[in-house]
Amino acid sequence: MKFRSDPSQIRGSLAPVVTPFTAGGAVDHDSLRALVRWQLDSGSHGISLGGSTGEPSAQSTAERIAAMRTVAEAVGDRVPFLPGTGSAKLDETLELTAAAAELGADAALVITPYYARPTQQGLYDWYATVAREFPDLPLVVYNVPSRTAVDIDPETVRRLFTDFDNIVGIKETTKDFEHFSRVIHACGPELLVWSGIELLCLPLMALGGAGFISAVANLAPAAVAEMYERWERGDHAGARELHYRLHPLVDLLFVETNPAPAKWVLAQQGRIASPYVRPPLAAPSEAGLDRVRALLAQGGDLTRQL
Repeated sequence: MKFRSDPSQIRGSLAPVVTPFTAGGAVDHDSLRALVRWQLDSGSHGISLGGSTGEPSAQSTAERIAAMRTVAEAVGDRVPFLPGTGSAKLDETLELTAAAAELGADAALVITPYYARPTQQGLYDWYATVAREFPDLPLVVYNVPSRTAVDIDPETVRRLFTDFDNIVGIKETTKDFEHFSRVIHACGPELLVWSGIELLCLPLMALGGAGFISAVANLAPAAVAEMYERWERGDHAGARELHYRLHPLVDLLFVETNPAPAKWVLAQQGRIASPYVRPPLAAPSEAGLDRVRALLAQGGDLTRQL
């Protein structure tokens, strides 16, 4: 939790790791530890767990807390730890966020409540409740309208950022790039903004973004981290080169619903013991795997260390 007191240090490529399961469907903590070690060895600037790529809605609260504990211990304050603690239910969100705070998380990533489709005032009240409950824990709004059926307005983000010192940033997972710009314009450069859309990660840096929480870091962590570092040191051409080289792996992620294709690749590479995804997700189809193999042939060199 050494980054908790200064969340402005939480920058760069924060890898949103998958949650590995055994072939029988249980959370595989050994594979999870191995993934975190690989991410750290590959230069990822932070670790996230429990976002969409981590299949949180298919896990019990107890399972999510146990996985957070495993990752917190594996990270050991070497880089920022930013777990997802949101749920469709407020009591679960508060329980998960309390666990994250106790386990030493540097900040908590709280998704907009899904399925209910709240109004903007409802979203404000939701985040205000979490912020008041945990005044010493930095909170990051997680906006992913394709999965939640609700889009938090820039003005709502501004209200929350203005009213609560511990609401420090937002993960924007929307293909509406204008939304990124309007959020930063409304809140100012002090708001930390990360992209969760793979092909908008590098463009966000030109707007003043803090980095990215990109699922492609599950496959090519060194390349994604290096893309950020090249941009920061002024090697914009080099950063663009990596951006375009990552395209096949980005396409691979979404051949079928994320994270099933990524888990298949990780299992093939021996990084996790099983590619199992929990229902309602399913293993990639044979046609999907043909496409995954073709894309891996194009971009697979980046799955190895640079």
